[in-house]
Amino acid sequence: MTGFGRAVAEVAGKKITVEIKSLNSKQMDLNARVAQAFRAREIDLRAYVASVLQRGKADMTVVVESVAAADLAVSLNVTALAAYKKQIEDAAAVLGIAVPDDWYPVLMRFPDTIHSEAPEEASSLEIEALDKAVREAVDALMAHRRAEGERLESFFAARIDAIAALLDQVAPFESERIEKIHARLSENLAKIPVAEFDKGRLEQEMIFYIEKLDVNEEKQRLAQHLRYFVETMNAPEPGQGKKLGFIAQEMGREINTLGSKSNHAEMQKIVVRMKDNLEQIKEQVLNVM
Repeated sequence: MTGFGRAVAEVAGKKITVEIKSLNSKQMDLNARVAQAFRAREIDLRAYVASVLQRGKADMTVVVESVAAADLAVSLNVTALAAYKKQIEDAAAVLGIAVPDDWYPVLMRFPDTIHSEAPEEASSLEIEALDKAVREAVDALMAHRRAEGERLESFFAARIDAIAALLDQVAPFESERIEKIHARLSENLAKIPVAEFDKGRLEQEMIFYIEKLDVNEEKQRLAQHLRYFVETMNAPEPGQGKKLGFIAQEMGREINTLGSKSNHAEMQKIVVRMKDNLEQIKEQVLNVM
């Protein structure tokens, strides 16, 4: 969701500069600073930008500059300056103090020494130029986002492939793990002196215990989530970021359950590596619309 776009338009002796930048955010949060002459267009501009960006914390700035210096709407209020100077001289004479050596810093501190004309209402040509500049700035920002999206797509694909490869590595340790559990339980029972038990019931309990440690369902669901993540990422519809985040959460649940059931050192190492890849996905999925 990060990006930056800038566009400049010149019309009727004025330069209109539009800058838009966006950062990550779960919702659409648009802050706009629009020049006074275009305040009437602010609501429509906000609606357009928000509809295109959809998500992100965005800042839009519209600045208007006069190309010709003679068109500046700011001037010194010479009458006010002269009146302030006269009053200071009169006060100095009455109080017996010296007048300032440098008048400008003193006089410019007083109010109303700078006269600023109210900006004129924007013409239809200026509004048309503004709308065009906003569209160009938004297009530039979206191009930046698309480039980032292509990079993220490659990043996600690599992490999903890594988790899938790690999932395949679990299988060789499963039968070994079950045999070790069975051997350990039998060994511990053999150490109990004068222990009488129903061997049939013992086998049933051991089967029940081992079934609780079975990870086939977790493996199947995790594989499904991996495929679903890729399908969603490649979907033609825009705005899949939240959905990808939810799928990543479900992947995390299956990986955590797989880790809690594994009861095997090598499988635990595989789970840790899965979690590392998943955390990288979760961090970057916040950048997706």
